[in-house]
Formats: sequence, C-alpha cells, structure tokens
Amino acid sequence: MVTMTVLEETFQKRAEAVSAVVTKVAGMAEAFDYALDLCERKEACQLLAAGCGEPLSADAEALCGLKQQKVIAAPGLPAEAWTALKQRCDQKGILLTDRPLRRHLAGIDIGFTMADLGIAETGTLVIDSGSEEVRLATMISEIHVAVLPISRLRRDALTAEAELREFMQKPAGYLAFITGASRTADIERVLAIGVHGPLELHVLMMEEV
Repeated sequence: MVTMTVLEETFQKRAEAVSAVVTKVAGMAEAFDYALDLCERKEACQLLAAGCGEPLSADAEALCGLKQQKVIAAPGLPAEAWTALKQRCDQKGILLTDRPLRRHLAGIDIGFTMADLGIAETGTLVIDSGSEEVRLATMISEIHVAVLPISRLRRDALTAEAELREFMQKPAGYLAFITGASRTADIERVLAIGVHGPLELHVLMMEEV
C-alpha cells in the first residue's frame, strides 16, 4: 500500500482537481516504465500533410493514413538517466530525442521532464524553462509527464519564496508554473482541454533513494 504525507496528499488533491493524474513512484526506473507504458497505449501522433483533406488516389490515401513513429522528448535529463531511458525506448521502437524539438513540432507523443518544485497548495509544478527544448517539451507534446522529487515539494509559494527568487534572478530566465492540463474557455465560454498545450498532465511524485 502506497502511503503519503499530508503534504503529498494535498498536492495530489489540488492537482487532480484540475485534471492532472498524480502517481507515486519509487524511482527513475519506475518513472521511465510509466512513461513508456503510457506512450505504448496511446495512438501515435499523426501529421496531416497538405492535401490529405482532398480526394486522393488509393496510394495517396494510404500514405496520409500512416501513423508516425512514436516520439518521447526528454530534454535536460542527466547522462546516466538519458542512457537508461534510451535503452528502454530502443527496445520498444520509440524515438527518444532531446533536441532540436522544433523538428517535431506536430509529433511529440510524450514530453518527459523533471520538475524543480511542487506547490502543494495549488497542485502546481514549477519548472526552470530557460532551455527552449524544455519549454517545447512541456508545451507541444500531447501528454506531459513530469517527475517531481518529493524532496522538492513545498507547502505554498511563500514557503518556496527564496527558491523562486533564485530561479527568477537568472539572466534571461523563464520559469514555468504548470497547474493541470492545458485548458481554455475563450471561445463562447466553453471549456476546452489541450488547445494551448498538452491534453494530459501526469505528475510522478518520486521517492528518492
């Protein structure tokens, strides 16, 4: 049975209230397996080539219907973790990449990132996104899987003030606050999920060994 502290339970409750999926994992190996299982179970991203909406020959129709190779983008991972994830991806025929993600703007199935902080009060992830590759992985993937080390979980933003200030003082810094899956109600006040970002957010609260 998985046990959680009050802080962890608060984060999970708040994150799930805004459509995030929160799971506790024992370490990076379990986090990798989670992401790979998620990737295998989803349909591959499909790039719609120009002209596919028009009447085509049978051969052209078949080409337009082809699914692309599944892609996991994992920028910023330490070398050892990258190697371990790459081996798992190769075994399953999944492309693992970290750059340049601009080549995959319409075809990233899973964006796999590490969170720098978690704010329990609002179920928010804080990610240092000074790297464009990290920004793209969190914004254009169909599913975002974020690993949050439990030691990086904070009660509220005030508790994390000193750490947040340190992040924001970096030159040309870009600090992302992510709460739940992408959503908007701009159009006729109808809630839509995944319009401006990932359709799903999975937070893996990781125990560190």
